[in-house]
Amino acid sequence: MDKLGPNAANSCPLTPLGFLERAATVYGDCPSVVYHGAASTWSQTRRRCLRLASALVSLGISRRDVVSVLLPNVPAMYEAHFGVPMSGAVLNSINTRLDARTVSVLLRHSGSKLVFVDPAFSPLLHEALCLLPPDHPPPLVILVEDPHEKKEQFPPVPASMAISTTYERLLEERGDPEFAWVRPESEWDPMVLNYTSGTTSAPKGVVHCHRAIFLVTLDSLVSWGVPERPTYLWTLPMFHANGWSFPWGMAVAGGTNVCLRRVDAREVYAAIAQHRVSHLCGAPVVLNMLANAPESARRPLPEGAHKVRILTAGAPPPAAVLGRTEALGFDVSHGYGLTETAGLVISCAWKGDQWNKLPASERARLKARQGVRTPGMAEVDIVDAVTGRSVPRDGATMGEIVLRGGCLTLGYYKDEAATRAAIRGTGAGEEGWFYTGDVGVMHPDGYLEIRDRSKDVIISGGENISSVEVEAVLYGHPAVDEAAVVARPDEFWGETPCAFLSLKKKGVNVTAEEVIAWSRERMAGYMVPKTVVFRDELPKTSTGKVQKFVLRNMASEMGPTRRGVSVSGGGTRSKM
Repeated sequence: MDKLGPNAANSCPLTPLGFLERAATVYGDCPSVVYHGAASTWSQTRRRCLRLASALVSLGISRRDVVSVLLPNVPAMYEAHFGVPMSGAVLNSINTRLDARTVSVLLRHSGSKLVFVDPAFSPLLHEALCLLPPDHPPPLVILVEDPHEKKEQFPPVPASMAISTTYERLLEERGDPEFAWVRPESEWDPMVLNYTSGTTSAPKGVVHCHRAIFLVTLDSLVSWGVPERPTYLWTLPMFHANGWSFPWGMAVAGGTNVCLRRVDAREVYAAIAQHRVSHLCGAPVVLNMLANAPESARRPLPEGAHKVRILTAGAPPPAAVLGRTEALGFDVSHGYGLTETAGLVISCAWKGDQWNKLPASERARLKARQGVRTPGMAEVDIVDAVTGRSVPRDGATMGEIVLRGGCLTLGYYKDEAATRAAIRGTGAGEEGWFYTGDVGVMHPDGYLEIRDRSKDVIISGGENISSVEVEAVLYGHPAVDEAAVVARPDEFWGETPCAFLSLKKKGVNVTAEEVIAWSRERMAGYMVPKTVVFRDELPKTSTGKVQKFVLRNMASEMGPTRRGVSVSGGGTRSKM
C-alpha cells in the first residue's frame, strides 16, 4: 500500500468547465437558458461557449489573461462563465453598480485585456477607460447587444469609445463550435478574479482556482439539496461571487436558467408563475422586496412539495423578514459565504420534524442563524480576538469567524500583505485559517450566528453591542421596512446605537420617540438606540447589503450625543 499514490489516470485537474460537456451529453435537448421567451438547449449552450472560447483565442487571449464582463443577468453573462475560462483566460465579473473611477481602478489593477459590455453600461465603461493612465494599454471592447430590449431605453454608446465588434458577430465570424477548449495545466490554475466591495478600503482582487470552484459548486448543490433539472431564476447578480457558484451548478443538475435583466417584485412573481420556477437566490433585501410587494404585483405560489425554494445570504437576515417570506409560501434556506470562499460554506442545516413542530417565530429565529459548515468545508471556528483560541459554546461570547477548506481563495491579487493578514494561524498554534472579519457566537448545539462585522460592533460604556441584534428587534416593529444600526459618538458612553429606518408606507405616522419607547420594552437598556433617523431608502451595495460606512459617516457628522439625552433624527420622516 505504501507504494501506491497519484498516477497519470487520477491526476487529471479538477475543473467545473467539464460540467458543461456532461450537461450537453445528458441534457442535450433540455432547456438551458431562457430569456424573454427565447430558449437555448444544453447542446446549443455548449456550442456557443466553445465559439466564445475559440473567438477569444483568435483575438490573442491566452492563458491567465484577464477578460472582464460588465453585464446584467443576460445569456451572454451566463455563457461567459464557461466560455472565458475555456479559452484559458481568467474571468473578471465587474459589479455593474460601481462608479467609473472604481471600474477604472479594477481594469488597471487586473490588467484586463478585453471587456464585454452591455449597452446600458457603455457610458460607465467609456468614462472608466478615459480615466486609465495614458501609458496603460486599453482593453478591447465587445458590445453585447440585447435584441429583446428596445434600443431607445439604453443611453447611446459613446461615439468616441472604440468598439471592436459585437458579441453575436464575434461568435459567428470567429467562433468554432468544435473548438478544443483550453484545459487547465493544474487544478490550482486561476480561473476567476473577483473584487471585494471595498467599502472601507481599496477593493481587493480575490483569485479562485479551478479546484476551488469545482469543490464549492458540488458542495452547494449537496448542501441545498438541489434536485435534477431545477428551474432556477437569476435574481442574484452573477457578478456577485459568480452567482454563488450556481452558473456551474445548473450545468451539473441540468437546470433551466431563467435570466432577468432587472429585478423587481412584479417581474419576479411573474417569472415564477410563467416558468414554474423552483429555485432562486438573493440577499435578505430580495426577501424583503417579495414580502412587502403590493398585492397587485403578487402571483399565487405553488404549494406542498413544489414550493419555491429561496437561498438567502450576503447579510444576516432578520428573523421577522424570514417569517414574513415563509408566510407567503416560500421555503427559505439560509447560508453564509464571502467573496473569498467562492460560494456558501456555512448553512443553517434544518433538523426536519424536530424544528418543524416549533412555533413559526421560533423557527424563524433558528433559521436566522448562519449554521454549520457545509459537507465540503473542512473546518469552521470562532476565536477570541486577543488569544486566538476558540470561544465557549454559550451563544453569548463573541469572537471572529475563521475558516479553512479547499474552496478558499488562493489569495489577493498583487497584494501579499493582505493575503498574509487574512490567512494565518490561531492561538492554538494551527496554521492556515482564513480570518473573515465577521463577529459571531457559537451556540451550545454547534450552530454559529453572526453578530456583526468586526468594524460594526458598537462599544458603549464597555459593553459590546451587536448592531445585527438591535436591527433584528427593530424589524419586528410593524411600521419598519428596513433597519440599520451604527455607532454614534457619545460624550459619556463613547458610542451609542444610532438607528436608520425606512418605513413600509410613506406618510406613516411614527416618531423617533415612539420607536425608542417601543425598543425599551424589547431589549436591554444599553442596546436601545439613542438616535433614530428616518429615510426613504437606506444606501445599499449592488448585492443588497446596507452601506454602513455611509451611515457611520452620517452619524459621526451629527456630532456626539450628550449624557442622559436621547436625540432623534427629528419628526415623522426626517431626511438627511
